[in-house]
Amino acid sequence: MRAAAGPGASATYAMLQNYVPILIFLGVAAVLGSVLIGLGFLLGPRKPDAEKLSAYECGFEAYSDTRMKFDVRYYLVAILFIVFDLEIAFLFPWAVALDAVGMVGLAAMGVFLLILVVGFVYEWKKGALEWD
Repeated sequence: MRAAAGPGASATYAMLQNYVPILIFLGVAAVLGSVLIGLGFLLGPRKPDAEKLSAYECGFEAYSDTRMKFDVRYYLVAILFIVFDLEIAFLFPWAVALDAVGMVGLAAMGVFLLILVVGFVYEWKKGALEWD
């Protein structure tokens, strides 16, 4: 015996129908991705040699112990890149909504940029960007 549906059942059903195209899209993407990866695995050439099988990491060739120390400047430059990449990620939405945020938003972004510039000057003065 079927239970009687409440008054909100049709609204819930209608709302869930809005997600059907998204589920179809995800299903097609999963099938297509799996098929393409499988074809690449099955049909791709397999010619391993010593160069292809060697470990390569962090821009340095593996030539000795895996626990050797790397130059810290490599990581400082990577962190600087991430910081300034995030700066751009914050600047774009701010620039788009500049009319809505007004002078308060302009002052807040000025303080944000000042802090980033001070950090950049500090890194520069410490010599973190110089490769000897």
